[in-house]
Amino acid sequence: MMCFIKKRYILPVVASAFLFIGSSFKDDFFEIAKQIEIFTTLFKELNMNYVDETNPGELMDTAIKGMLASLDPYTVYFNEQDVLKFKINNTGEYTGIGALITQKSGKLILREVYKDFPADKAGFKAGDEIVQIGDVAIADFKDDASQLLKGAKNTKIAIKFLRQGKMNTTEIILDEVEIKSVPFYAKIDDKTGYIVLSRFNRKASNETKEALLELKKQGASQIILDLRNNPGGLLNEAINICNLFVPKNEVIVTTKSINEKHNNTYKTSFDPVDLEIPLVIIVNDKSASASEIVSGALQDLDRAVIVGSRSFGKGLVQKPIDLTYNTQLKVTISRYFTPSGRCIQALDYAHKDKNGLAVRTQEANYNSFKTRKGRTVYDGGGILPDVPMPESKTSVIANALLKNDGIFNYATKYYYKNPNLGNQIPNFNSADFQDFKQFLKAQKISFDTETEESLKSTLAIAQKEGIDGAIINEYKQMLAAVQKSEESQLDNNQEEIKNLILEEIIKRYQYQEGFYSYYMKSNSEIKKAVSILDDTATYSKILKL
Repeated sequence: MMCFIKKRYILPVVASAFLFIGSSFKDDFFEIAKQIEIFTTLFKELNMNYVDETNPGELMDTAIKGMLASLDPYTVYFNEQDVLKFKINNTGEYTGIGALITQKSGKLILREVYKDFPADKAGFKAGDEIVQIGDVAIADFKDDASQLLKGAKNTKIAIKFLRQGKMNTTEIILDEVEIKSVPFYAKIDDKTGYIVLSRFNRKASNETKEALLELKKQGASQIILDLRNNPGGLLNEAINICNLFVPKNEVIVTTKSINEKHNNTYKTSFDPVDLEIPLVIIVNDKSASASEIVSGALQDLDRAVIVGSRSFGKGLVQKPIDLTYNTQLKVTISRYFTPSGRCIQALDYAHKDKNGLAVRTQEANYNSFKTRKGRTVYDGGGILPDVPMPESKTSVIANALLKNDGIFNYATKYYYKNPNLGNQIPNFNSADFQDFKQFLKAQKISFDTETEESLKSTLAIAQKEGIDGAIINEYKQMLAAVQKSEESQLDNNQEEIKNLILEEIIKRYQYQEGFYSYYMKSNSEIKKAVSILDDTATYSKILKL
């Protein structure tokens, strides 16, 4: 009876919500209303007649996500917990433990502990696996377990965690946590300032401005802005950061859509900080969205030299729309275009291949555009640097090692094997690299490259169809050949992988501050940026000054 009552009242509410949404559309109203009526009728009959008990909420959640999955990966539905996380990412403030946590394969792992925040004060280290929070065992908790570590300030939470196979118990006290957009800035030498901008939350432009002014006060006469691995964020913050270096009323980005109300031109609105200071921006294949607006605009306006590898190519604009019951829809409404007219978006989700994958523009079909001073730049998705550096792009094998936690887990092992390094920089040599390779074998860590995954998927299908016996020998030979090739790629990309391992190790001892202090002196892209800034003739030639 309770089930019938639940269905009786839930269905009209859902139907009314959909009808309300449909009523806001002017175009194709009849078709929209027709499809909503079909869906609500189907949903009602399914719940009333299906052979087993159904969960209307789960069915609806699956239906919504299936519908949105056919569009693009950025148009998504947020439940109440997702909405909270979205707000934290935009504000950069929350009450919690001050650590980067991932939930993977049913395990809750601390990836990075931030200095002087609750997790650090409680003695947590990267690599610790939280197995129980209060009375909740993580193995039995199917939702986002990291939400259990958020709450009111000064809340005390008992935690059980595994470290190097040993169970530990501690208590952590929640406190206010601030996620900085600019986690680090400093002078590289007597005249070069270095600013790391890691995200575009609501404090991004203010923090960047403060860093810029402080570096200038310390005597910096040229600036490097590092946008590598920055996934983007708030559009207005990207415009305001450009505004630090270009005049008021300068066009930074335009958005275009088939819906005219989403067509906009965004200009700077404040007086700049410095129109003349030489500027180099570093990007890589993980610099996306707002990062591409900043680098693309300042490239088109001939205001900065861009160094690194082609950026990600995320040029689709999303708008959050509040729905009922504290849920939210983040929907793609338009595309970004740089001042020269280039489209930032790399993948065309409106046109998919026979496998259902979005189409990427081939290089032969790139269009050329002109910067303000007449330099030629191209579209094709993302921002192509003025000074491309192949080493700035993460290799396939390195990506695999980051994805499968091979580097992360080895750094954890290294830390506990060498607990007293303090502020020393480890000399990670060839012998250490061989130790790393042996670690991968001993732990049976699979590289899981796309080639290997596709091959394993083929065997799974063959087993399902009962024809695996005919191909098993060939499969084993091919898998062995793929794995041998992956192992050779380890050696071919040894320097890149050694650097990634060393960087992860340094964070364990010296937190982010120590990592960036080392990084700005050792990283090849930063060294290249400094050399360009130091050579006035080269800098001027690139920008046609």
